[in-house]
Amino acid sequence: MVERQRTFAFEISTSSSANASTLFALVSDGNRWSEWARPVVAESFMEREGDPAPGGVGAIRVLGRKPVLVREETVEYEQDRRHAYVLRSASPVKDYRGEVTFVPRDGGGTDLVWRISFIERVPGTGSVLRAGLRTFIQDLAKRLVQAAER
Repeated sequence: MVERQRTFAFEISTSSSANASTLFALVSDGNRWSEWARPVVAESFMEREGDPAPGGVGAIRVLGRKPVLVREETVEYEQDRRHAYVLRSASPVKDYRGEVTFVPRDGGGTDLVWRISFIERVPGTGSVLRAGLRTFIQDLAKRLVQAAER
């Protein structure tokens, strides 16, 4: 019998008084994650710059806290609007994809939506992994907004 792979997804929405370009610059440049995402992301650097540099399509950023560092590759890049990435490290999930969109609000500020999707590698683990990832991404979004508003 073939086990059916299940896809899991969630989305985090928040808003910021910062403009989209400030938020986008923080997310798309892997060198800067350790500035704003501490203590979870204590190390961050660009393994490879993309087009446009540094965080455009093809960029690979390395993020985390030793000994757990992950590699993420930018797959879509719309300046100040959208940054999409996929996981390139071994992990307990398959086909992990993240996408952060930035929508300027009338009167100033930005609405931010962070979407995550993945396929569970081990049947029955997806719900737990989604819950943990949701908490992690909520924390990252909060730290991103705080850094952008400084």
